[in-house]
Amino acid sequence: MPDPGQPDQELLRRARAGDEEALGVLYQRHYAAIYRFARHMSGDATLAEEAAQEVFLALLRRRDGYDPERGAVAGYLFGIARHWLSRRWRQDSRWAPLNEEVAAAPPGAAGGAADPERRETVAAVRRAIAALPEHYRAVVVLCEIEERSYEEVAQAMGCPVGTIRSRLHRARALLARKLEPARPSQPASPASVLTARCQA
Repeated sequence: MPDPGQPDQELLRRARAGDEEALGVLYQRHYAAIYRFARHMSGDATLAEEAAQEVFLALLRRRDGYDPERGAVAGYLFGIARHWLSRRWRQDSRWAPLNEEVAAAPPGAAGGAADPERRETVAAVRRAIAALPEHYRAVVVLCEIEERSYEEVAQAMGCPVGTIRSRLHRARALLARKLEPARPSQPASPASVLTARCQA
């Protein structure tokens, strides 16, 4: 049985050699984050589940797809999820609308059940994120919601770190503009819309 503290790269090597337990550890370690990313990107729980499952199937099929020199396994997994969602949307020729269930505050969120104003703010921010173009939405979801490093996000998006920084800056500005009409008495600024938690 693999050591649960083993690095992702070693677990991936063992999983590709047929070690199902190593794949299980990788799955437990990354499934929730991949699912959340796909859910925020699509607004659809069923599609998010399908995307997360496909990521781990692709991980086994692509024997030589992961290059440790390019970054962490997590960034590689987010990249697979992003590509799978893009292909799926092209096939469907539509974007999934953000539904009310996704817009609601997640269970256990700070002030979620007790504070209707906070729930309303969270829902407005989520709707604004869902309305962003895909490349901005992915950067916001990965950096701000998943709190991934710029390097991991750059790996997932297949572009330089500088591009991630500029996309995040632009996405924050777009979000601030989208949220201004919601609260005219208190115009949203990029800093108040989202906390900059993307770690350098």
